[in-house]
Amino acid sequence: MKKSLSALALGGLGIGITEFSMMGMLPDVAQSLQVSIPEAGYLITAYALGVVIGAPLLVVAMNRLSPLKTLITLMGLFTLFNGLSVIAPDYGLLLVSRFISGLPHGAFFGVGSVIASRLADPGKEAQAVATMYSGLTVANLFGVPLGTYIGHHFSWRYTFLLIVVVGILTMLALKLWMPKMKAAPKNNPWKDFGIFRNVNVWFMVLLFSVAPGALFAWISYIAPLMTEVSGIADKYLPYIMVLAGLGMFVGNLIGGKLTDTFSPTKVVVAVLVVQILCMLAIYGLSDNVGISLVMTFLTGVTTFALVPSLTLLLLNSVKSDAEMLVASLGPACFNIANALGAFLGGVPINQGYGYTSPALVGAVMAALGIVISLCYIQRSKKQPTMDNKEVLEDAVGQLS
Repeated sequence: MKKSLSALALGGLGIGITEFSMMGMLPDVAQSLQVSIPEAGYLITAYALGVVIGAPLLVVAMNRLSPLKTLITLMGLFTLFNGLSVIAPDYGLLLVSRFISGLPHGAFFGVGSVIASRLADPGKEAQAVATMYSGLTVANLFGVPLGTYIGHHFSWRYTFLLIVVVGILTMLALKLWMPKMKAAPKNNPWKDFGIFRNVNVWFMVLLFSVAPGALFAWISYIAPLMTEVSGIADKYLPYIMVLAGLGMFVGNLIGGKLTDTFSPTKVVVAVLVVQILCMLAIYGLSDNVGISLVMTFLTGVTTFALVPSLTLLLLNSVKSDAEMLVASLGPACFNIANALGAFLGGVPINQGYGYTSPALVGAVMAALGIVISLCYIQRSKKQPTMDNKEVLEDAVGQLS
């Protein structure tokens, strides 16, 4: 693996720990700040909203900086804002710090994915992008369980301190390993927002904003689901997160192979159907410990099996010289799903329907994703879409 790609993956690791550790620490944060678990869940929503707002704005605003300076600046902001979470004295300030720490998230991945493509050996652009995103997978497999363990046994503030350390290491790695590249400023970078006149962009925005919401409706409240419904002692929560992370790791591999074999739209629909079945099983069978553990793994598989196919759909549906802005739409809209899933999943809990009820919310969001996908398929029959390789080669060519 090239050191430059390792630096990007390290950034993905820090971002992954930031985004997902909160799910496993919700009871600890809620108790520490004396708020309810659904209220603590809004900390997840705040971060996701920061990603959505920051992704397109920061990508365009930093147009005149070189790619290296852009990445280091974004990671510097990410590190600083997570540092504020370490010292936040109350719920309100922690909510603010979570929001602003999400701002650089999507922009980092948007810029990083294009740079990874440029650094790749010929014909291996997609593998380079996957290497960068592997940091998220490793975060779910190891970083998040470690963060959950630290948050539960010591303090959730130490988990944010760990994130700060990863952020500093990422900036050093970028400085040492990332080759310098010239900036390619545009006279009016804000014109890039013209991509939103493309109807396909809005299909992708809608699909990315809804379908992954099933994941976040479920995993945002996985801690109380396991302890209050399945009867698993809270000391085992880190291992539950490892199990979910392992499912996501396996699902990412399976999703990639399925998407290489079949069309992305077919894979999206099929995976969402299986995801609905998983959510219904969680709702009805989580009082059985064995079944609950199996469903934790299988649901992790289905949720991340969706990622490669959704990414290819985005690449296939939009062709533009605003490649970094287009690339940032994926993580931005993925976090709209994060916000919606976490928020909507907390609504039935507040109404007294219990900790299995978010799974029904997840099932509904997956079903809506199927409807959107079928509408897009119908539209695609009337419009030829580009091959993914052609899109990727075009994006790399724009940077050359």
